[in-house]
Amino acid sequence: MRSLVSFLLLALAAVAQAISANGGNRLLVILEDVADKAGYSKFLGDLEGRGFDISYETPKSESLRLSHLGERVYDHVLLFPTKAKGLGPNLTPSILLDFVNAQGNILLALSGSAPVPSSLVSVLLEFDIHLPTDRQGLVVDHFNYDVASASDKHDVLLLPQPGQLRPDYKNHFGHSGGPASGSEAHPLIAFPRGVGITLGQGSLLAPILRAPSTSYSYNPKEDSETIDDLFATGAQLSLASALQARNSARFCVLGSAEVLSDEWFDAKVQKVGEKASVATANREFAKAVSGWTFQEIGVLRVNWVEHHLNEQGASNASNPKIYRIKNDVTYSISLSEYAWDKFIPFTVPEGDKLQLEFSMLSPFHRINLQPTISSQDSTTYSASFKIPDQHGIFNFLVNYKRPFMSNVFEKNTVSVRHFAHDEWPRSFVISGAWPWITGIAVTVTGWLGFCALWLYSAPPSAGEGKKRQ
Repeated sequence: MRSLVSFLLLALAAVAQAISANGGNRLLVILEDVADKAGYSKFLGDLEGRGFDISYETPKSESLRLSHLGERVYDHVLLFPTKAKGLGPNLTPSILLDFVNAQGNILLALSGSAPVPSSLVSVLLEFDIHLPTDRQGLVVDHFNYDVASASDKHDVLLLPQPGQLRPDYKNHFGHSGGPASGSEAHPLIAFPRGVGITLGQGSLLAPILRAPSTSYSYNPKEDSETIDDLFATGAQLSLASALQARNSARFCVLGSAEVLSDEWFDAKVQKVGEKASVATANREFAKAVSGWTFQEIGVLRVNWVEHHLNEQGASNASNPKIYRIKNDVTYSISLSEYAWDKFIPFTVPEGDKLQLEFSMLSPFHRINLQPTISSQDSTTYSASFKIPDQHGIFNFLVNYKRPFMSNVFEKNTVSVRHFAHDEWPRSFVISGAWPWITGIAVTVTGWLGFCALWLYSAPPSAGEGKKRQ
């Protein structure tokens, strides 16, 4: 009986740890009409299968609230397109921003067939994300569209799965393999009737899926055959974008809500100029985008931090509060990465570095941490160095901030003192002091010799002195 209770407690602790790792499982889905969820049944079913407790509300619902008594009611919010100009008093821009500041995560899905509510435009501007001035735009591409569903308007874009944003960043949203060979082809992402946005220069913003170089965004209300005023073109347009706040809360904008619909999850598409049809990758892409936004992937955890002396004959106690100048020390940090339902060892991407700073006002050392120990759920990174010849208050600082990964900021403050009086090396050990020691020895020896000669030299006799006079 006792073992059964222990097992149940252990299982409960594991579940609680998993829930806390990904920010919780309370998900609020906001739709124009609750009945609209039938069009996204596969996507919402996948979320339920991953353990999310989903609640459905409309924007104007009186019972809708994101927080109560200063605490979040929900951990994540999924906003589908609405036809209303505003989202009501319970979803004002300030409420949505407060939700993000409280470490809540938001996935916003837009549509090119309806204007974006003004309250959402205000929120996007706070994040330096820009929409067309009339709050409505449609992305088209005359070279990358589906011939079956968009042969006239060319507004269903077919895009390859996104690759790495940079070679030293992790890719959570697409395949990492090379080009397909033979008859096998990589599935394409169908992006129907989407809105393109542009991103500012903020360091917290990152594009997930960019538009092809041949695409452009325009206002579909314009009936003229020629379009003079384009909002943006090519890679300026971001079709899916991510923002990770400094508190690691996540905000994702998906330009087309139809990417998440049942119609395109298992559809077959044919790109213009191609003879064969391929399956869409919308289901995998939707899982990756929602998983990242709701903190199921790309979440880093610091298990422990340790620093100690690395000298023979020293106590080498863990995490002392004071060191001495020119001490040899070793710093170690253990990191884990949460991936869907478990923690795995965190591996720094190739070309990237995890660095340690030993700093006062500015870094005295900036050292690359190297992996030393790896287990089933963590990796330990370590570095050894000599403390500089400068006393004061120093910090061991690991500040690792990368797109699509939660932030790691670990700072440990220690004091660095001078040598104590009994810790200085003896002068005869220092080769530079040998001439001075030799001079002292010669002076002392000469003085002692003079004193000996003076004391033991007999004075002249009195008779001899009178004869000479």
